[in-house]
Amino acid sequence: MVDATWDWVSLWAQAAGNAAAKAPAGGAGSSGLEQFLSSPALPFLAIGVLAYFLFIRPESRRRAEFQRLLGNLKKNDLVVTAGGIYGTIVNISKDSDDVTLKIDDGNNVRIRVLRSAISRVVSADSGEKSSSAAGGGS
Repeated sequence: MVDATWDWVSLWAQAAGNAAAKAPAGGAGSSGLEQFLSSPALPFLAIGVLAYFLFIRPESRRRAEFQRLLGNLKKNDLVVTAGGIYGTIVNISKDSDDVTLKIDDGNNVRIRVLRSAISRVVSADSGEKSSSAAGGGS
């Protein structure tokens, strides 16, 4: 296997040497576009651009939507935490990282959770989610 690899590498180096010997001095025979399109870096550049549009850009949009969701939380919103706990916001402050949720009306049970632990806001009418975020994992 190693010998086959070295044979391939030596053939490639020999082909590169022959191409360099055939090229006219100063590179006057080929344009910059031809050199760019025949560059071995072009596939890596294409993969990088593709990765940006498939992975990085959508994730940054989801993160921005999640931050907007957390910024728009208000008192009496019905929310679901990342742990799956449904609750109603009873105390929230713009400059604070924690939120107080009422999870049981009968016993007046309240819990404090981090603002970032809220994964979505649920509409009170239908019980379905009205906005979702990627930060909660659901």
